[in-house]
Amino acid sequence: MLDNFRVLCDYGIPRSKMGNMYKEVTEIFGYDYGVLDSKLRAYENLGLSKNTVIKLVNCCPLLLIGGVDGKFVKVLQKLKELGFKNDWIGGYLSGKGTYNWNRVFETIDFLDNVGYSEEQLCNLFKMNPALVFEGSGRKVYVLFGQLLKLGLKMNEVYSLFTENPQLLSAKCVKNLLKAVGFLVDIGMGIKDIANIVSKHAEHMGSCSLKGPKTVCRELKVGRDGLCQIIKDKPLQLFHLVSKTKVKINEQVDRQNPSKHLEKTTFLLSLGYVENSEEMTKALKQFRGRGDQLQERFDCLVQAGLDSNVVKNLIKRAPMVLNQTKDVLEKKIDCLKNYLGYPLQSVVVFPAYLCYDLERINHRCKMYVWLRERRAAKPTLSLSTILACSDARFVKYFVDVHPEGPAMWESLKKSSNLS
Repeated sequence: MLDNFRVLCDYGIPRSKMGNMYKEVTEIFGYDYGVLDSKLRAYENLGLSKNTVIKLVNCCPLLLIGGVDGKFVKVLQKLKELGFKNDWIGGYLSGKGTYNWNRVFETIDFLDNVGYSEEQLCNLFKMNPALVFEGSGRKVYVLFGQLLKLGLKMNEVYSLFTENPQLLSAKCVKNLLKAVGFLVDIGMGIKDIANIVSKHAEHMGSCSLKGPKTVCRELKVGRDGLCQIIKDKPLQLFHLVSKTKVKINEQVDRQNPSKHLEKTTFLLSLGYVENSEEMTKALKQFRGRGDQLQERFDCLVQAGLDSNVVKNLIKRAPMVLNQTKDVLEKKIDCLKNYLGYPLQSVVVFPAYLCYDLERINHRCKMYVWLRERRAAKPTLSLSTILACSDARFVKYFVDVHPEGPAMWESLKKSSNLS
């Protein structure tokens, strides 16, 4: 036992951790000479630095039982595929908890299947590593399960996350779960909650709510009364709990009154109510001057969409108007003249206009190539082509044809050369 104690100390495991390690994995102290050291080196052989292995063993001593943990290896490989270096994981391990590596992998795989591109997943993990590592991704599953319990269908939940990727940040997940709990606590019906979540999930994820008792006391209403207020005016809920944020936004707007006035005038023309919480949110979401936003709006109308349809489309997917007029025209041209799809397709799937041109060009050209060879259905939905992960696209749109991989590489190379 003392020999293995020395092996751990010499490797760099803090003596203060030995007591807990002995309680959790007593058997490692009974290993024959050289066995424990070989297990530590085996994790270095995965490409991990000694410091990262020390952090791993500190929080997950179970990794030293049996061979190299296959579930951990799968997580490491998945992160490598996303472009992370081997030791990136070490920067976010906490010695205060343990990790379920199988659940961590399933969480990453789930996010991949939701439809995030590799670039989106990479950015999501860089910005919110706690999303995967905190609780081994438990909150993502809890949120997903909660939404299904509310009656939302699987494809509706996928669309919700695809159109609002920020909802899967650790903070938004926490806020959204808390908001759903708030509505349950005040006695709101499941159908009404589902309706509010499907329409206002982005708002719910951006606010940290007070408790129902506090809100009822401040408004001097009972829970039934509060429930009715929120049913009638859901955005009222976010106004009641985010006054500080509204004040901050107002201060920022006052620093540039001309820009604020231009944007406000444009938003009023879309049907937003002046000084409302919805207006405050919109002023923050839309980027550009009022005249630029109007130009982009007119671009969609001139392309052939009814102005009222465009207004509804923009309220569902505000990011559409953050594209320049030139980019919008290119995407519409690709849709109509290359894919041969009707313009109404963007009404069904407005997120099409938000994807970067490279992704649209690569995937649409590959799909058309397959379609010409009768290897793909003639009118697949835009979401099927664009929203799936890179790995899933390769599986169903590249590998389905013998010449597919070569064509796919050719498309990517020609893009790099241009």
